[in-house]
Amino acid sequence: MSLKKSAQSAPDSTRRSERSRRAIYDAALTLVAEVGYPRTTIEGIAARAGVGKQTIYRWWSSKADVLLEAFLDLSEQVSRDAGPEYEFAIPDTGDLAADLKAVLRLTVDQLRDPRFEGPSRALAAEGVVDEQLGRIAVAKLLEPSLQMYADRVRSAQEAGQVRPDVDPRIALELWVSPLAQRWLQYTGPISYEYTDTLVDYALYGLAPR
Repeated sequence: MSLKKSAQSAPDSTRRSERSRRAIYDAALTLVAEVGYPRTTIEGIAARAGVGKQTIYRWWSSKADVLLEAFLDLSEQVSRDAGPEYEFAIPDTGDLAADLKAVLRLTVDQLRDPRFEGPSRALAAEGVVDEQLGRIAVAKLLEPSLQMYADRVRSAQEAGQVRPDVDPRIALELWVSPLAQRWLQYTGPISYEYTDTLVDYALYGLAPR
């Protein structure tokens, strides 16, 4: 009986590791929002998460790796909260404007989310002065979203809704870049109305119809 009891009470290392990993994610995102990227350290993350720094080094080689993975996890959470149709691609309802407006409204929600805003601003600022970090952040965090937009524009091209000579990567910058600039530089408020207007201007132009 003692052997059976011992087996039942044995700790679940998988569950313990997952709890530690989530605590590290939360600690990393909180710290970088509070003190900025340069002052965030592995030791600080470990102390905030309640784990030894050797635990962090066992899974990641640097604080940049920790933060980028924490951001990826947060982005996946936001996508899951939005619904399964937004996890891997922008929905294609046949109405390009409506689809772009819907996903940009979700982006506005994400940019306003306190869990996301502070740490993402800190990383974005550091990425400007640290080219390597900036390139890694773009590749891991931004590029997947840009690819979704490009794929949706290509789908619209195939449906005859967008000119075939349009470069999807340039096209997506017409709504992604203004939103990013306004958010990063506080040049104006971000709202559903703003992103809806970006889509209308991008798709229909500024000249009189």
